[in-house]
Amino acid sequence: MKTVTRMSGQSGLEGELSDSLAVEPKRKKAGFWKVFKQQKYLYMMSIPFVLLVIIFNYLPLWGWSMAFQSYKPGIPFWEQEWVGFQHFIQLFSDERFYLVLRNTLAMSLMSLAIGFVFPILFAVLLNEVRLSIFKRTVQTITYLPHFVSWVVVAGIVTKMLSIDGGIINELLIGLGIVDKPVQFMAKGEYFWSIVVVSDLWKEMGWNAIIFLAAIAGIDPQLYEAAKVDGAGRWRRIWHVTLPGIRPTILVLLILSIGHLTSIGFEKQFLLGNSLVVDYSEVLDLYALNYGIGLGRFSYGTAIGIFNSVVSIILLFLANGIFKRFGNQSVM
Repeated sequence: MKTVTRMSGQSGLEGELSDSLAVEPKRKKAGFWKVFKQQKYLYMMSIPFVLLVIIFNYLPLWGWSMAFQSYKPGIPFWEQEWVGFQHFIQLFSDERFYLVLRNTLAMSLMSLAIGFVFPILFAVLLNEVRLSIFKRTVQTITYLPHFVSWVVVAGIVTKMLSIDGGIINELLIGLGIVDKPVQFMAKGEYFWSIVVVSDLWKEMGWNAIIFLAAIAGIDPQLYEAAKVDGAGRWRRIWHVTLPGIRPTILVLLILSIGHLTSIGFEKQFLLGNSLVVDYSEVLDLYALNYGIGLGRFSYGTAIGIFNSVVSIILLFLANGIFKRFGNQSVM
């Protein structure tokens, strides 16, 4: 009995030793230069694009120094008067700034809620169309407005909403909804909706392309398996299509949140007028009017810095939230 016990103990020890020896050693990560040597052609192909990013995105950051100066054109950089955070103090003390910030966030959030959801729904529904000719025709018609200038779009929208022969007012009067034409372009409470709907009409088809591409990448066998299990069309959309494009939706949503304060000014500038200026002016337009327009280049730069910093904060905040709770991020 003692001999058997000893032998069993030895076999257990040998088993542990053999198991420890069977573990493969950790592979060392390849060094940077080794990877660079293996993928040198890929690095060389990326050099022109990296240079473009540096030239057009990083070198202009040197101009941010103007926000801390009382900048005057024609005077050398080292002779400019430095004023510290004076322009930022003026910015945050201006009541007009908070009105403009309200308009920017309101239109951004409305565009995010409507302009982000509708392209997804459009792409999902268009994917369910089985007649390929009709599908291609609808897709082509819907993304063509993306290539139309906002100058033309603003003219079309203004004409449609006009009180003098505008099709919208004619339709509302014909249906008995209103008794007299509505001055859509003269009432500020309508302006945000006009901008959001106009942007939706112009960009919905174009924004749906990336979702259609994501849907095309879903394995067809998943649809076949769901169909075999008795799932109808709506069930397949809910359990296969939407989960399949979920990573694409989250990444684009994160990037959209990062641009909440950077919505441009073309739409607001072309559709707005003096009657709705309290609703149409956004941060970029504010920087143009009260910065560059009045020759206050330092003040305009301070507005741009605020816009960029808020965008970066929103981007990292949204990325962190989705990474923590949704296991999806862009970095």
